[in-house]
Amino acid sequence: MQIHQLEVDGSFLVTPQIFSDDRGLFLEIFNQPAFHKAIGHPLSVAQVNCSVSRAGTIRGLHAAALPGQARYVTCAQGAIVDILVDIRVGSPTYGKHVAVQLTAENRHALYLAEGLAHGFAPLTAHATVVYLCSSTWSPQGEIQINPLDPELALPWPRQDELLLSDKDRAAPSLRETAELGLLPSYADCRARYAELDDYAFTG
Repeated sequence: MQIHQLEVDGSFLVTPQIFSDDRGLFLEIFNQPAFHKAIGHPLSVAQVNCSVSRAGTIRGLHAAALPGQARYVTCAQGAIVDILVDIRVGSPTYGKHVAVQLTAENRHALYLAEGLAHGFAPLTAHATVVYLCSSTWSPQGEIQINPLDPELALPWPRQDELLLSDKDRAAPSLRETAELGLLPSYADCRARYAELDDYAFTG
């Protein structure tokens, strides 16, 4: 398993080793020692989510207020584009995005540290996404940003009809969310990462 940091601090692409034979294939979706070595602390899993979506769907952009929710995302069936956005005020890559294709063929996974928002959309007729979460869902701490924010100009797949939840469609832009004071600061997020690293070292 190889884990590489992406252009946005706190985001990593996980490339597993796939073993194939005439029976099918085998791979490790998640490996705690490898994750700990690459990230600096283990991933504490509090919730595992599964989402099935059809073509045209956009889910996101979602994040959680600090202490936040780290996510480890993989595509079990079909293919998706997962787009992460740096929403940490004061970050050198604030407002920047990274788009990653996760498919049932490449078996890649995407890790997003606390303070990063993301959303995804199928590239196939249907797609099943499974993701590990470091905390359970809290509606009070949920941060929603409109995935169609024209200032972000995210590279979603072109569809005749886009399917969004009412909440996602009505979500504010990144600029509006910042003006409401709902976004985490880069300094606070970095402090959170250091806290997790220190706990892993001493605990």
